Amino acid sequence: MNEDMSKYPLRLEGSDKPMVRFMNVTKSYGDLVVLDSLDLDVAEGEMVTVIGPSGSGKTTVLRMLMTLETINGGVIYVDGEPLTHMEKNGVLVPADAKHMRRMRANIGMCFQHFNLFPHMTAIENCMEAPVHVLGLTRKEARERGLELLALVGLEEKVDEHPARLSGGQQQRVAIARALAMRPKVLLFDEVTSALDPEVIGEVTNVIRKLVSEHNLTMLMVTHQMGFAREISDRICLFYRGQIEEQGTPDELFGNPQRERTQQFLRAVTEAM
Repeated sequence: MNEDMSKYPLRLEGSDKPMVRFMNVTKSYGDLVVLDSLDLDVAEGEMVTVIGPSGSGKTTVLRMLMTLETINGGVIYVDGEPLTHMEKNGVLVPADAKHMRRMRANIGMCFQHFNLFPHMTAIENCMEAPVHVLGLTRKEARERGLELLALVGLEEKVDEHPARLSGGQQQRVAIARALAMRPKVLLFDEVTSALDPEVIGEVTNVIRKLVSEHNLTMLMVTHQMGFAREISDRICLFYRGQIEEQGTPDELFGNPQRERTQQFLRAVTEAM
Protein backbone atom coordinates (compact mmCIF):
# COMPACT_ATOMS: atom_id res chain seq x y z
CA MET A 1 0.00 0.00 0.00
CA ASN A 2 1.57 3.27 -1.14
CA GLU A 3 0.04 5.83 1.17
CA ASP A 4 0.39 9.58 0.62
CA MET A 5 2.47 10.51 3.68
CA SER A 6 2.39 14.25 2.94
CA LYS A 7 -0.98 14.49 4.71
CA TYR A 8 0.61 13.65 8.07
CA PRO A 9 2.47 16.27 10.15
CA LEU A 10 6.21 15.72 10.58
CA ARG A 11 5.71 16.23 14.32
CA LEU A 12 3.01 17.43 16.67
CA GLU A 13 3.61 20.84 18.23
CA GLY A 14 2.01 22.86 21.00
CA SER A 15 1.41 22.49 24.70
CA ASP A 16 -1.83 20.59 24.13
CA LYS A 17 -0.32 17.82 22.01
CA PRO A 18 -1.20 14.34 23.26
CA MET A 19 1.47 12.04 24.65
CA VAL A 20 0.23 9.31 22.28
CA ARG A 21 -1.65 9.76 19.02
CA PHE A 22 -2.81 7.08 16.60
CA MET A 23 -3.67 8.86 13.36
CA ASN A 24 -5.57 6.84 10.77
CA VAL A 25 -3.67 3.69 11.80
CA THR A 26 -4.45 0.49 9.95
CA LYS A 27 -3.20 -3.03 10.63
CA SER A 28 -4.17 -6.12 8.70
CA TYR A 29 -3.03 -9.69 8.17
CA GLY A 30 -3.99 -10.50 4.62
CA ASP A 31 -7.75 -9.96 4.38
CA LEU A 32 -8.15 -9.76 8.17
CA VAL A 33 -8.32 -6.12 9.27
CA VAL A 34 -7.27 -5.82 12.92
CA LEU A 35 -7.20 -2.02 13.19
CA ASP A 36 -9.31 -0.01 10.79
CA SER A 37 -8.20 3.64 10.37
CA LEU A 38 -7.87 4.05 14.14
CA ASP A 39 -7.73 7.53 15.66
CA LEU A 40 -6.85 7.60 19.37
CA ASP A 41 -5.27 10.26 21.58
CA VAL A 42 -3.90 9.73 25.09
CA ALA A 43 -3.07 12.93 26.98
CA GLU A 44 0.01 13.33 29.14
CA GLY A 45 -0.68 11.88 32.58
CA GLU A 46 -3.91 10.19 31.45
CA MET A 47 -4.84 6.60 32.31
CA VAL A 48 -6.77 5.06 29.40
CA THR A 49 -8.13 1.53 29.54
CA VAL A 50 -9.04 -0.42 26.41
CA ILE A 51 -11.72 -3.09 26.69
CA GLY A 52 -13.58 -5.15 24.13
CA PRO A 53 -14.26 -8.66 22.87
CA SER A 54 -11.48 -11.00 21.73
CA GLY A 55 -10.18 -10.04 18.30
CA SER A 56 -11.28 -6.42 18.59
CA GLY A 57 -7.71 -5.11 18.19
CA LYS A 58 -7.08 -3.91 21.72
CA THR A 59 -3.81 -5.78 22.36
CA THR A 60 -2.59 -4.87 18.87
CA VAL A 61 -2.62 -1.22 19.96
CA LEU A 62 -0.10 -2.00 22.72
CA ARG A 63 2.04 -4.19 20.47
CA MET A 64 2.26 -1.40 17.91
CA LEU A 65 3.39 1.07 20.54
CA MET A 66 6.11 -1.41 21.52
CA THR A 67 6.99 -1.76 17.80
CA LEU A 68 6.33 -5.49 18.09
CA GLU A 69 3.93 -5.14 15.16
CA THR A 70 4.37 -3.10 11.99
CA ILE A 71 1.60 -0.79 10.83
CA ASN A 72 0.11 -0.92 7.35
CA GLY A 73 -1.10 2.67 7.23
CA GLY A 74 -1.24 5.88 9.23
CA VAL A 75 1.19 7.25 11.79
CA ILE A 76 1.69 6.80 15.54
CA TYR A 77 3.14 9.76 17.47
CA VAL A 78 4.72 9.60 20.94
CA ASP A 79 5.35 12.93 22.67
CA GLY A 80 4.94 14.68 19.33
CA GLU A 81 7.39 12.53 17.34
CA PRO A 82 6.46 9.80 14.87
CA LEU A 83 7.20 6.39 16.36
CA THR A 84 7.93 4.24 13.33
CA HIS A 85 8.51 7.03 10.80
CA MET A 86 11.10 9.77 10.44
CA GLU A 87 11.48 12.90 8.35
CA LYS A 88 13.38 12.74 5.09
CA ASN A 89 13.27 15.55 2.52
CA GLY A 90 10.22 17.07 4.20
CA VAL A 91 8.09 13.93 4.27
CA LEU A 92 7.67 10.97 6.61
CA VAL A 93 9.40 7.73 5.60
CA PRO A 94 9.84 4.43 7.49
CA ALA A 95 12.23 4.99 10.39
CA ASP A 96 15.71 3.56 10.59
CA ALA A 97 16.89 1.36 13.46
CA LYS A 98 18.51 4.25 15.36
CA HIS A 99 15.28 6.27 15.41
CA MET A 100 13.26 3.23 16.47
CA ARG A 101 15.62 2.46 19.37
CA ARG A 102 15.45 6.05 20.60
CA MET A 103 11.66 6.15 20.43
CA ARG A 104 11.23 2.70 22.02
CA ALA A 105 13.12 3.94 25.08
CA ASN A 106 10.13 6.19 25.83
CA ILE A 107 7.76 3.25 26.25
CA GLY A 108 7.62 0.58 28.94
CA MET A 109 5.42 -2.50 28.84
CA CYS A 110 4.30 -5.04 31.39
CA PHE A 111 3.20 -8.31 29.82
CA GLN A 112 0.68 -10.91 30.92
CA HIS A 113 3.40 -13.51 31.60
CA PHE A 114 6.02 -11.23 33.24
CA ASN A 115 8.89 -12.08 30.82
CA LEU A 116 11.53 -11.75 33.53
CA PHE A 117 15.03 -13.12 32.94
CA PRO A 118 14.97 -16.34 35.01
CA HIS A 119 18.75 -16.42 35.61
CA MET A 120 18.76 -12.90 37.09
CA THR A 121 17.65 -11.70 40.51
CA ALA A 122 14.92 -9.09 40.93
CA ILE A 123 17.45 -6.27 41.16
CA GLU A 124 19.46 -7.60 38.21
CA ASN A 125 16.29 -7.70 36.10
CA CYS A 126 15.75 -4.02 36.92
CA MET A 127 19.38 -3.08 36.18
CA GLU A 128 19.88 -4.82 32.85
CA ALA A 129 18.25 -2.36 30.44
CA PRO A 130 19.34 0.87 32.18
CA VAL A 131 22.96 -0.31 31.99
CA HIS A 132 22.93 -1.65 28.43
CA VAL A 133 20.40 0.70 26.82
CA LEU A 134 20.61 3.94 28.81
CA GLY A 135 24.31 3.65 29.65
CA LEU A 136 23.94 3.98 33.42
CA THR A 137 26.74 2.69 35.62
CA ARG A 138 25.92 -0.46 37.57
CA LYS A 139 25.92 1.61 40.76
CA GLU A 140 23.41 4.10 39.29
CA ALA A 141 21.24 1.32 37.90
CA ARG A 142 21.26 -0.54 41.23
CA GLU A 143 20.24 2.58 43.14
CA ARG A 144 17.38 3.19 40.71
CA GLY A 145 16.32 -0.47 40.86
CA LEU A 146 16.32 -0.53 44.67
CA GLU A 147 14.17 2.59 44.75
CA LEU A 148 11.65 1.08 42.33
CA LEU A 149 11.52 -2.32 44.02
CA ALA A 150 10.74 -0.44 47.24
CA LEU A 151 8.00 1.45 45.38
CA VAL A 152 6.32 -1.85 44.46
CA GLY A 153 6.81 -3.26 47.97
CA LEU A 154 9.60 -5.74 47.24
CA GLU A 155 12.58 -4.29 49.10
CA GLU A 156 12.92 -7.63 50.92
CA LYS A 157 13.12 -9.62 47.66
CA VAL A 158 15.83 -7.77 45.72
CA ASP A 159 18.22 -10.74 45.58
CA GLU A 160 15.63 -13.43 44.85
CA HIS A 161 15.36 -15.12 41.44
CA PRO A 162 11.93 -15.19 39.72
CA ALA A 163 11.44 -18.90 40.48
CA ARG A 164 11.44 -18.05 44.20
CA LEU A 165 8.80 -15.32 43.81
CA SER A 166 5.03 -15.66 43.62
CA GLY A 167 3.20 -14.65 40.44
CA GLY A 168 2.12 -11.36 42.00
CA GLN A 169 5.68 -10.62 43.12
CA GLN A 170 7.04 -11.44 39.65
CA GLN A 171 4.54 -9.06 38.06
CA ARG A 172 5.54 -6.31 40.50
CA VAL A 173 9.21 -6.86 39.56
CA ALA A 174 8.16 -6.55 35.92
CA ILE A 175 6.51 -3.19 36.70
CA ALA A 176 9.64 -1.98 38.52
CA ARG A 177 11.77 -3.14 35.59
CA ALA A 178 9.61 -1.19 33.13
CA LEU A 179 9.78 1.93 35.31
CA ALA A 180 13.58 1.66 35.52
CA MET A 181 13.80 2.93 31.95
CA ARG A 182 11.95 6.12 33.02
CA PRO A 183 9.41 5.73 30.22
CA LYS A 184 7.05 8.49 29.17
CA VAL A 185 4.33 5.89 28.50
CA LEU A 186 3.66 2.70 30.45
CA LEU A 187 1.61 -0.11 28.90
CA PHE A 188 -0.18 -2.92 30.73
CA ASP A 189 -1.35 -5.97 28.79
CA GLU A 190 -3.73 -8.09 30.88
CA VAL A 191 -1.20 -7.97 33.72
CA THR A 192 -3.49 -9.74 36.20
CA SER A 193 -4.96 -12.47 33.99
CA ALA A 194 -2.16 -14.99 34.65
CA LEU A 195 -2.35 -14.49 38.43
CA ASP A 196 -4.16 -16.41 41.11
CA PRO A 197 -7.14 -14.45 42.48
CA GLU A 198 -5.55 -14.01 45.91
CA VAL A 199 -2.52 -12.14 44.52
CA ILE A 200 -4.28 -9.95 41.94
CA GLY A 201 -4.70 -7.32 44.66
CA GLU A 202 -0.92 -6.98 45.02
CA VAL A 203 -0.55 -5.86 41.43
CA THR A 204 -3.68 -3.74 41.22
CA ASN A 205 -2.59 -1.87 44.36
CA VAL A 206 0.74 -1.00 42.72
CA ILE A 207 -1.04 0.29 39.60
CA ARG A 208 -3.41 2.31 41.80
CA LYS A 209 -0.36 3.86 43.47
CA LEU A 210 1.22 4.73 40.12
CA VAL A 211 -2.03 6.35 38.98
CA SER A 212 -2.51 8.40 42.14
CA GLU A 213 1.08 9.43 42.92
CA HIS A 214 2.97 9.57 39.60
CA ASN A 215 2.16 11.60 36.52
CA LEU A 216 2.67 8.69 34.14
CA THR A 217 0.78 8.29 30.89
CA MET A 218 -0.67 4.80 30.96
CA LEU A 219 -2.56 2.60 28.52
CA MET A 220 -4.02 -0.64 29.83
CA VAL A 221 -5.81 -3.60 28.30
CA THR A 222 -7.79 -5.59 30.85
CA HIS A 223 -10.82 -7.81 31.27
CA GLN A 224 -11.28 -6.71 34.89
CA MET A 225 -14.14 -4.25 34.55
CA GLY A 226 -14.27 -3.27 38.22
CA PHE A 227 -10.59 -2.37 38.27
CA ALA A 228 -10.88 -0.49 34.97
CA ARG A 229 -13.82 1.50 36.31
CA GLU A 230 -11.96 2.37 39.50
CA ILE A 231 -8.66 3.68 38.15
CA SER A 232 -9.24 4.87 34.57
CA ASP A 233 -9.64 8.45 33.43
CA ARG A 234 -11.18 7.18 30.20
CA ILE A 235 -12.29 3.83 28.85
CA CYS A 236 -12.41 2.89 25.17
CA LEU A 237 -14.49 -0.03 23.95
CA PHE A 238 -12.97 -1.54 20.81
CA TYR A 239 -15.00 -3.42 18.23
CA ARG A 240 -13.60 -4.68 14.93
CA GLY A 241 -10.53 -2.50 15.05
CA GLN A 242 -12.24 0.78 15.84
CA ILE A 243 -13.39 2.64 18.93
CA GLU A 244 -17.06 1.79 19.26
CA GLU A 245 -17.58 4.07 22.26
CA GLN A 246 -15.44 5.94 24.79
CA GLY A 247 -15.96 8.06 27.85
CA THR A 248 -15.31 8.36 31.56
CA PRO A 249 -15.93 5.19 33.58
CA ASP A 250 -19.23 6.60 34.85
CA GLU A 251 -20.33 7.45 31.31
CA LEU A 252 -19.35 4.14 29.76
CA PHE A 253 -20.54 1.84 32.55
CA GLY A 254 -23.39 3.99 33.86
CA ASN A 255 -24.93 5.21 30.62
CA PRO A 256 -23.55 3.45 27.53
CA GLN A 257 -24.94 4.92 24.33
CA ARG A 258 -24.20 2.23 21.75
CA GLU A 259 -26.01 -1.08 21.56
CA ARG A 260 -22.75 -3.04 21.12
CA THR A 261 -21.37 -1.43 24.30
CA GLN A 262 -24.51 -2.42 26.19
CA GLN A 263 -24.28 -5.99 24.85
CA PHE A 264 -20.59 -6.32 25.77
CA LEU A 265 -21.08 -4.99 29.30
CA ARG A 266 -24.06 -7.29 29.84
CA ALA A 267 -22.01 -10.26 28.65
CA VAL A 268 -19.03 -9.55 30.92
CA THR A 269 -21.30 -8.87 33.89
CA GLU A 270 -23.14 -12.17 33.41
CA ALA A 271 -19.79 -14.01 33.12
CA MET A 272 -18.58 -12.74 36.50
